[in-house]
Amino acid sequence: MHFHPLTLEGAWRIEPDRREDPRGFFARTFCETEFAAHGLNTRWPQGNVTRTLNRGMIRGMHWQAAPKPEIKLVRCSKGRVWDVVVDVRRGSATFGRWEAFELSADNGRQLYIPAGFAHGFQCLEDGSEVSYLMGEFYVPELARGLRWNDSTVRIPWPIPDPMLSDRDRALPGLDACD
Repeated sequence: MHFHPLTLEGAWRIEPDRREDPRGFFARTFCETEFAAHGLNTRWPQGNVTRTLNRGMIRGMHWQAAPKPEIKLVRCSKGRVWDVVVDVRRGSATFGRWEAFELSADNGRQLYIPAGFAHGFQCLEDGSEVSYLMGEFYVPELARGLRWNDSTVRIPWPIPDPMLSDRDRALPGLDACD
């Protein structure tokens, strides 16, 4: 694996080191030794997967608050998504800044998302699947979110007029996030 730090402190893009042969390829998606060597979380008590049926749908921007903040390791296992992280750590030098990357089954990229970051994605192909390893168990009362089109964050989503869940449509702006 190849680890690339983002400009947002603590967040990483991880590229697979694919071993290809006539059958296809093999690549590691996690190695405790390599993650620990980069100072990253190695405990993943929960794994999740989402399938998004329609191109253009946005899921997010979500995170889990203290005292059980989530660290996430995210990859697209089918299709393609435009994956976004936003620093929502008040007092951080990069508070309110975002970065985005295309994750796809073909490129095998992963995002390591530290605690205190909102995460979401826009589906670029019908039926895309995203797999998550979670550093904490889900605690519903600690679930938080940021409005997808917050005017201070200004994320330029690639597909205009996205579909959203009612919950995601009602999320607050950055100024109201705790």
